[in-house]
Amino acid sequence: MPAQPDTHYEPASEPATGGTRRSPVPGGDESLLAALLDGMDAALCAFDAEGVVTHWNREAERMLGWSPEEAVGRRGLTDWAVRSADAPDVESRLLAAMTEPGRQVHEIPLLTKDGGRVLVRTQSCGVRDADGRPAGVYCAFSEVHAQIDLERSIALSEAMFDDASWGVVLIDADLRPAVVNAHAARTFGMRRSALLGRPLGDLLGNGLEELEGALGHVLAEGTPPAPADLWLTLRPHGDGPVETPLRRCWRSGFLRLSSPLAEEPVPLGVAWLFQDVTDAKLAEQQAARLRFRDSQLHRAARAAAECEDPMEAATIHLEFALAGYADHALLDLTSGTRLVRAAHAPGGTPENWHPDAGSGLPVPYPANHPALQAYEHGGPVRTGAGGSASPEWAAARLWPEGTAYGLSTVLRSRGRTLGVATFLRGPARRAFDRADTGYAQDIAVRVAAAVDLAQAAAQRR
Repeated sequence: MPAQPDTHYEPASEPATGGTRRSPVPGGDESLLAALLDGMDAALCAFDAEGVVTHWNREAERMLGWSPEEAVGRRGLTDWAVRSADAPDVESRLLAAMTEPGRQVHEIPLLTKDGGRVLVRTQSCGVRDADGRPAGVYCAFSEVHAQIDLERSIALSEAMFDDASWGVVLIDADLRPAVVNAHAARTFGMRRSALLGRPLGDLLGNGLEELEGALGHVLAEGTPPAPADLWLTLRPHGDGPVETPLRRCWRSGFLRLSSPLAEEPVPLGVAWLFQDVTDAKLAEQQAARLRFRDSQLHRAARAAAECEDPMEAATIHLEFALAGYADHALLDLTSGTRLVRAAHAPGGTPENWHPDAGSGLPVPYPANHPALQAYEHGGPVRTGAGGSASPEWAAARLWPEGTAYGLSTVLRSRGRTLGVATFLRGPARRAFDRADTGYAQDIAVRVAAAVDLAQAAAQRR
């Protein structure tokens, strides 16, 4: 709405009643009051004790079409702002606020200057003079649909911060939580009041930089087009144990909040909405991993079927197994009571951490070596250096430098133990889990079948 010059609402002549009109603001500065009323977003009118209109602001003029000069000084609203049939009920309800305590809320029909009707919601409140006697009524009103929109917005905000099934955190321009809903507080495992104003670095570990980068982008550029999945690690704190695992995947949406009162957008912060999707994300990853591994087993079987030498087929199974699974694979076969290195993957020049494949020399494994344990117990054995690449730890087990995790599984075919297959990972990978053990056993079945075929062929020769 274009700027308009300041207007004093006092009429040049006395109102139609011929009496002296009294302002409902005893001793108030009328010019200042008029300027304040003009700046309001809500329509407002005021009546003195006799029901004469004393104030009518610009928003009331915009809504109904009556200017302050046309409205101020009239007694009541009959036949201009209210139909005569509705006037008794409307005016009695408005003026009753002079004697009723508190604020009165009503829905009433008003008339526009062009003859239309508008249903408005009014909030009226009585004003008393210095002696405590009723001096008038102030009445703020707005179109019902606009008021309902406002109430819906307020109700939505309250519901999101009380009953929402996802976390909502308002982050201020300094990247500190300003408002936290109950779900978010439970997710962080802290009281809502304890989260307010704390740096995000006190709450989150891994993933903090990605979150702060996203928040900074939203403050600078605006709301992103789609949610993002962020893996974050919760820091331990002194408010009690965190009920959920520390590392979680939160599907996060961001909304930039700007002040509606400023001419230029002024960022007030970011609304961060998130939902824990860790279980679903892990299930998706597991399903994708299984599909890939099944594909690798199928490809390895097709490649092995073209090999004339069964031992070459066994090595192909190991090489196909490495993709996305391990860094090295070792194949040790039984020779009497010892294990002899038969193959290793990836191929290439043998290194000094194992005997040459095919040399027939036994591998000098120390006692309690994972490969020996798997061979003796007939089952898989997992081991690890605690996530660190210790040269001494790997060298003591005759594994390549940089090894941090190992998994040995036995080779069985036709009721006989043929040897052990060992898979090795570096510190950049995670430790072997149960799903990895199952995959290793699937590989071992195929390798054992190829080894058994090679040994049977050698015996026939």
